[in-house]
Amino acid sequence: MEPTVSCTYSNYIDGEWVKTVSGKTFDSFMPANCRESVGSFQHSVPEDVCGAAKAASDAFVAWKETPAPQRGQILLKAAAILDERSDDIARKFSQELGKAYSEAKGETLRAVQLLQFYASETWRITGRTYPSLNPGRLLYTLRVPLGVVGIITPWNFPIAIPIWKIAPALAYGNTVVFKPAGYTSLCGAMIMQIFEEAGLPPGVMNMITGSGQLLGEPLVKHPAVRGVSFTGSTEVGRQIACWGAEKGIKVQLEMGGKNATIVLGDANLDQASTFVAQGAMFSAGQKCTATSLALVHKDILQDFTALLLQKVQAIHLGDPLDPATEVGPMVSESQLENVLNYVRIGCEEGAKLLTGGSRLTGTAYDQGFFMAPTVFSDVTPQMRIAQEEIFGPVVGIIPIDSIDQAVEIANGTKYGLSCSICTGDITAILQYIQKIDAGLIHINNPTTGAEPHVPFGGFKESTSGYRDMGRTAIDFFTQYKTVYFDAPAT
Repeated sequence: MEPTVSCTYSNYIDGEWVKTVSGKTFDSFMPANCRESVGSFQHSVPEDVCGAAKAASDAFVAWKETPAPQRGQILLKAAAILDERSDDIARKFSQELGKAYSEAKGETLRAVQLLQFYASETWRITGRTYPSLNPGRLLYTLRVPLGVVGIITPWNFPIAIPIWKIAPALAYGNTVVFKPAGYTSLCGAMIMQIFEEAGLPPGVMNMITGSGQLLGEPLVKHPAVRGVSFTGSTEVGRQIACWGAEKGIKVQLEMGGKNATIVLGDANLDQASTFVAQGAMFSAGQKCTATSLALVHKDILQDFTALLLQKVQAIHLGDPLDPATEVGPMVSESQLENVLNYVRIGCEEGAKLLTGGSRLTGTAYDQGFFMAPTVFSDVTPQMRIAQEEIFGPVVGIIPIDSIDQAVEIANGTKYGLSCSICTGDITAILQYIQKIDAGLIHINNPTTGAEPHVPFGGFKESTSGYRDMGRTAIDFFTQYKTVYFDAPAT
């Protein structure tokens, strides 16, 4: 039986939907049913990058000089279009990525909020005035855009992450070359269509689809590109940082995570086990903020483990469009195989597999990439499954004696993105907040989740320092001018 292929989508360059110079396309297949395609997309080459970057460069001056509130009006219109189409977009997004529809819809509505937030920011772009040592001098700063920025986004949040990068880039007066992940090119195309309909002038935002390995380097190294915002793996992020350093341009990197939930002896176990089950398994564990470790006080270890297994085994997996589905498939065969390899590693290292650990089979699963939610016990902090990002529905339980030991374990990886604690002990909470090496600190909620108006990012190898989201996005997408204004001599 031949795979079903839907329509063909084009690149978007200088206000036109165009084919790639290569003349080649690739198909994107549904991870819940790999016999069905969501569409064919342009297999772009470096020449397409050059065309997109030139269009963005040519459009920059006019866009920069467009009054900021007018730019904001376009973002507001994009928000209204996205909101109006949220059901249809969430459905297509769910099919393309395999994320459960309820989560896809929630992410889509979060993107609406992000657009609305950055539209409001266009009324507040400002510098500062300073007192001067010289009488009569006006001393102040201005925030001005970088120019052309490259936006390289991952497949796991294919609506929210592009929007939380593109919206501030445009709000602050930059022009954009957008490279969505290959697995979620349809989501990228839908985003591009919304901005086109919202009235963005030609060249202000351009989109190219294809291989990140082929397009990433020419995009970062293009002479017109003055900044690159990337979310993805730590390995790729390091390479982008090197290319950016060679050019002397700004680079914003959001990368991996190895996130722990600490469960102390006084915790509400029903609540804590729910947080860990959902934080680890929802979105098939394919979140940089997913819960990968449960650090559980030994006095409640047995009861917590029993509750966690009960909740994990009750999770409904299946067709992501089925309203009853809580968790869909993994994004691809290779991603599934990578997670299964980590399960093998965990067993070889001596961890005890309590549930899951295998690919699901049967009529509902045979055409997709479904992974059974997986729980390990007897995990030690030195094991690879306790140190490395798995990016799948796998959680390891580590017993602890104290908050000090829990913080030491949580801090003992190369990452520092998110952490959570379940307890009513205020002293322990304050100690945790002070000592944990993570950018996202959760108390009595999961490691996942983020609000649109506050900074998002981590410590150590989880980030390059510049934060996504909130008003802090201005730090990456603008640069300072310092103005010394004196009256002429009389």
